[in-house]
Amino acid sequence: MAGMASYLPQNEGYLQYWLLLLSVVSIGNSVQSYLTTSYTRRVYSAPSTTVTPLHARTFGTYTALASIIRLYAAYNITDPLLYQLAIWTYIVALGHFYSEWLVFKTARFGEGLVGPLAISMGSLVWMVAQWREYVR
Repeated sequence: MAGMASYLPQNEGYLQYWLLLLSVVSIGNSVQSYLTTSYTRRVYSAPSTTVTPLHARTFGTYTALASIIRLYAAYNITDPLLYQLAIWTYIVALGHFYSEWLVFKTARFGEGLVGPLAISMGSLVWMVAQWREYVR
């Protein structure tokens, strides 16, 4: 088990581990988006919304890109540029999910949307609040 610790981010604090965890889970979601539309349909669940395989793959591609940025930020949490880029991934995600829910009406507030909203908002607040603790 001690050997596994060498693969984890090496700075102090928990935010870097949170970013790593979300990156790994999000990469899994990206792969799933290429294989099926079921998860994407849970997020975009308004009755008039049709989720196509193309839509799911596009969502998966954005999620993969955001995951890679967050992964780099997890391992380089003191780098101001990577930290800012990771913050922007959450801002873009929040803007997307809120607009799909409130503006475009393609998503309904429910089980498929609550998780992404809570994780994006919580992560964004945590990162902004901890800026001075990590960025050097």
